[in-house]
Order: sequence, then structure tokens, then C-alpha cells
Amino acid sequence: MATLIRSKLSNKLSNAATAVSNKSQAKVSGMFAKMGFQAATNEEAVGFAACDDLDYDHRQGMQMDILTSDEVGGEGSADGLEGDSHYQRDGTGPPRSASKDGGPTNELTEVRPKITAWEAGWNVTNAIQGMFVLGLPYAILHGGYLGLFLIIFAAVVCCYTGKILIACLYEEDEDGQLVRVRDSYVDIANACCAPRFPSLGGHIVNVAQIIELVMTCILYVVVSGNLMYNSFPNMPISQKSWAIIATVALLPCAFLKNLKAVSKFSLLCTMAHFVINILVIAYCLSRARDWAWDKVKFYIDVKKFPISIGIIVFSYTSQIFLPSLEGNMSKPSEFHCMMNWTHIAACILKGLFALVAYLTWADETKEVITDNLPPTIRAVVNIFLVAKALLSYPLPFFAAVEVLEKSFFQDGGRAFFPDCYGGDGRLKSWGLSLRCILVVFTLLMAIYVPHFALLMGLTGSLTGAGLCFLLPSLFHLKLLWRKLLWHQVFFDVAIFVIGGICSVSGFIHSIEGLIEAFKYNIED
Repeated sequence: MATLIRSKLSNKLSNAATAVSNKSQAKVSGMFAKMGFQAATNEEAVGFAACDDLDYDHRQGMQMDILTSDEVGGEGSADGLEGDSHYQRDGTGPPRSASKDGGPTNELTEVRPKITAWEAGWNVTNAIQGMFVLGLPYAILHGGYLGLFLIIFAAVVCCYTGKILIACLYEEDEDGQLVRVRDSYVDIANACCAPRFPSLGGHIVNVAQIIELVMTCILYVVVSGNLMYNSFPNMPISQKSWAIIATVALLPCAFLKNLKAVSKFSLLCTMAHFVINILVIAYCLSRARDWAWDKVKFYIDVKKFPISIGIIVFSYTSQIFLPSLEGNMSKPSEFHCMMNWTHIAACILKGLFALVAYLTWADETKEVITDNLPPTIRAVVNIFLVAKALLSYPLPFFAAVEVLEKSFFQDGGRAFFPDCYGGDGRLKSWGLSLRCILVVFTLLMAIYVPHFALLMGLTGSLTGAGLCFLLPSLFHLKLLWRKLLWHQVFFDVAIFVIGGICSVSGFIHSIEGLIEAFKYNIED
């Protein structure tokens, strides 16, 4: 009897010790997993930018694979580590898991640091009030008062299409509550093309995004060469040579793995740009007595005004990263209010900047307005702008590289080419060569077509109008047409038609101008 009691007590103590040990191991494992995941999160938290978000998705997606593989079958999977559709590269992963009690998802859905509406507004402001505002006075030159009207009209339309694009991310559940079922512009496009062509829409959006990002890189090289040439006209260095010098300084971009170091300068660059805008406006106001109000007409230059439309539209492009921005907001309900005040502010500032700059120089307004400044002021302002352009170049470049790598090299079994990265995570030599080729390509385009306004108008007409006007209105009609009111349908159709007309006309005239410029440079 004593032996039996002693045996039972021994078994119970052994079972209790084993249970405590298992729980301790599970807690320690979960703690280390969470600490490791958070460390990766903090390492990549470099402030918001569209390309930083792509880098974040890639690296966190890899971390998700590690965590899920380590936790399969253990208590970690019971804690909600099954996976998250946001981290699946093509959006085909399982839906976000919920806790057993029906509550919200746990730590994995909260790994990203949330941002306030003010921080989100600052990011949108950076996107729509960058250095490409310098081309708006040139748009007024060819459009007059109609150009000012288009600055206001584009702000209203882009604000509206940004809102309806976010609406396409949500669907109602059985209780009538809105649930976020999509995470990106690509997910929306794929949903619209399903079930016949489930990936066609995503490919179209990716192509448009790559074109816009690469053209943005080219514009940075063009504007750098232009600004340096006009800052030091007496030096025996041509604009093409300045563009080559700028590209040499940009070659280290090919070695970038993330944008943490570069992003530290983003706030300083933005503040410097605002200071430069204030200096230009202050100089224009000092010459207010000489303003040429009679030069602002209601007529338009039929041949060049369509290019101005592309310039204006391009200055408002931000839709491509709005889904990610809204998903990172601590209060997504404030997204509409944020879009309203950012676009109202952009409209006022852009309109005033373009008008006072044009009134100051009238018919002598140049493609980049700082080239009109006196030589002493121009050199200082342009050097700051060149520094901003060179520091801004890595952002679209890295984003374009990420999209290309994910589409052609890292798309699972559907990839066209082998992975650019080795097993240790290092970039392979041929992957580095592809990045260098992309940098050289932006240089060649900048050399043979060194026209800031033409390139900006082409990009705005081709991808800007498509991503900001055409696709959001089309997707809104396709996904939510049964729930739309008649005036919403009217707005969507009107925006689609107007956007299509502006896009086609601007694209045709920009191509004609680029062909002429290309022939001239070849002959030269």
C-alpha cells in the first residue's frame, strides 16, 4: 500500500514538473520569438516612405516564415502565429487569425508601430509637395488661369480617388461591419480581375508603379544636371557632364539593403525644401510691383498645355502607398479628414507658388523655376536642391528594385529568374549588376532627353493619371457598384472619362516632344 501511494505521488510530482518545464519552455520560446520579431521590426522602422514599406514587407515576410516554421505544432501556434495575409508576397496567404475568444488578433497584427493622423498627413504632404512643385509655374505659362483651375481640380479629384481607393480595401461581414480584406493596390487590382485573370490587375499596377518610380529617378538626375549647369554657367562643364557626375555619386545606391541611413535625412531634406520655397516666394513678393498680371490669359497653348496637365497630375501622385499608410494609422477613421486637410493645404500652396512665380517672370518662366533667380541666389538655392534630389533618389530607386525583384526573382515557383540573394542573405554579383544597370539606364535617359517638363508631363499623363484617376474610379465601380449612390457613380464615370482624355492627349504630346528632343540630342 505504501509502495502504491509512493508510486502515485512520484508520478504526480513528475507530471507536474514536466508540465511546469513545458510551460516555461513555451513561454521562453514565445518570449524570444516575440523579442526577435520586435527587434527586426525596430531595425526596419526607418520612418514612412513607400519604398521603406516595400523593404519592410519583404524582410518581415521572411521573418514570418521563420516564426511560423518554428512554432508549428507547439503552443506558439495557439498564440496566433499561423500567418498573416499582409505578409504574403502575392496576397494569397490565409486570412488573419483571431483569438480563441473571438477577440482581435494578437501581437503579430500589431508589430508595426502605428502612426497618428498628423504623422500620416506629414507623409502625404511629403509625397504631394516635393521638389517637383518647381515645374508648376511652367504649367501656368502654357495654361494661364486654366492651369490654376487644374491645380485645384487635380487636388479635389486626387483627394476623392484616394478615399474611394481605401474604400475598395473593405467589405461588409455578416453583421454589416466593414472588414479590411485587402492590403494593397495590387490586391484591389487582382480582386477586380478575378476569377478569369486573378493576377492580371496586379501585373498592370506593378508595371505602372515601376515606370513611375524609374521615371522619378530619371527626373532627379535631369534636375540635378540642370540645376548645376545653370548655377555655374561659366564653368566648362555641360549639363550632360553634370548629370554624369551626379550619377557617379548615386552608384552606391546599388549596394543598398535598406534605407535606414538615407531616411534619417528625409526630414532635413523636406524642411530644407520648404525653406527654399519660402525664399523663392519671398523674392517674388519683393518684385510684386512688377508683376505681369496682363500676361495671365484665359487662352491655352494647344500643343504644350496637355504636357502641363501631366505636370500638375504628377505633382499630386500618392495613391500607390495610401493603402499601406491607412493600414498603419492608429485611427483609420481619421483617414478622410487627413486627406481633406493635406490636399487643401497642397492646393493653396501650389496655386500661390505657381501664380506668384509666373507673375514675376511671365513669358521668361523656365522649366525649373529656380533657374530664373539671380545668379547669387540661384547658386545657393540650386545646390540645396541638388543635395535634396541626390538624397531623394535612393527612395524610388530602392522601391523599383524591390518591385522588380519580387516580380521576377522572388515570386516563389513562378519566378522567371533565380533569386538575387544567396542563402546567407547576401546580394549575388549578377543581382548587383542589374542594380548598376538600372542606375546607368536612368543616366542614359537623362542625357538623351534632358527636359524636365517633358519627362514630368509624360510620367503624369501615363502613370499618374492611370494610378490617380482611371484605376481608382474603375475599381470603385467594379467592386462596390451595388452599394453606390447615383451621384457617386456619376463622379466615378466622369473622373474616368476626363482622366482618360487628359492621359491620352498629354501622353501623345509628351511623346512627340520627347522624340524631337531625342533626335536633336542624337544629331548634337
